[in-house]
Amino acid sequence: MGLGILVGCFKPPTTPLLIGINSWPGFAPFYLAEELGYYQNSAIDIVDYPSTTEVSRGMRNGNLQGGGMTIDETLMFAETFPEVRVILLTDLSNGGDVIIGKPELKTLSDIKGKRVGVENTALGAYMLSRGLDKAGLSVQDITVISLRYPEHESAFQQDEVDALVTFEPVLSQLIAMGGNILFDSSQILGEVVYMLVVRQDILETHSQDLEQLIKGWFMALEYLKKEPENAAKIMAKRDAVNPQDFLDSLKLISFLTSTENQKLLSQTDPTLVNSAKKSSQLMQEKQLLHSNIDFASLLDARFVTQFNQ
Repeated sequence: MGLGILVGCFKPPTTPLLIGINSWPGFAPFYLAEELGYYQNSAIDIVDYPSTTEVSRGMRNGNLQGGGMTIDETLMFAETFPEVRVILLTDLSNGGDVIIGKPELKTLSDIKGKRVGVENTALGAYMLSRGLDKAGLSVQDITVISLRYPEHESAFQQDEVDALVTFEPVLSQLIAMGGNILFDSSQILGEVVYMLVVRQDILETHSQDLEQLIKGWFMALEYLKKEPENAAKIMAKRDAVNPQDFLDSLKLISFLTSTENQKLLSQTDPTLVNSAKKSSQLMQEKQLLHSNIDFASLLDARFVTQFNQ
């Protein structure tokens, strides 16, 4: 009988739901949800990755089931991996992504002839391209220095670059060194949207975990709203930054509510799809994208419709 009880209690191992995110503060509520125990009864594991390039590679080869990306990164990923779906819009960059220059660079046009460091990602290329457009310059007018995100602070400090395409939490450190923000995402508002994308093949196989993932996300946002100082202490540990500095970095982004998610992902509000079309066109003109992606077909609202906010 004892053996029968043991057999009856046995559950087959669950394939983990591995979600890759980078250091962007707008993704930190996933980490907060995990630390607060919102995922403890699930197979969800939030994994830190150095960049979205590695996240997309992990999803492509099956090491990750989902990850955080921007709208332009999702377009580029979908071009060669169409089996991807957007199930959550996390936040909107409102100044958190920038081109920052050395103290002597006062305007964006001053980067002409200068060394500009940029991460080898879709967002890095997109921000640089949009900045150059605003300044009336082309990529031939600058020297592009390819840098991984963890190298940004030291490269700026050691004068290896004159300007950088970067984002928080490094941004605050560069400002403290005297850096001047020459261009930021608030000047192209609505174009830098962050989202959670997953492999299409897990929508059914991991549906319960995906529901819990999204539920935990919105619970973490509620905790952040009610207990900002405590939440910041937890989230700031991830990148070893000061909690107050982390809270300040959140002022440069706008988290999207469940209601906004429902409207945008179900396309009752066409704003997101229209923004994606604009981004796609710009990216094709700059040869960052080589075909027209039907972004609307990538949107799946099933996991955000369970919330009322």
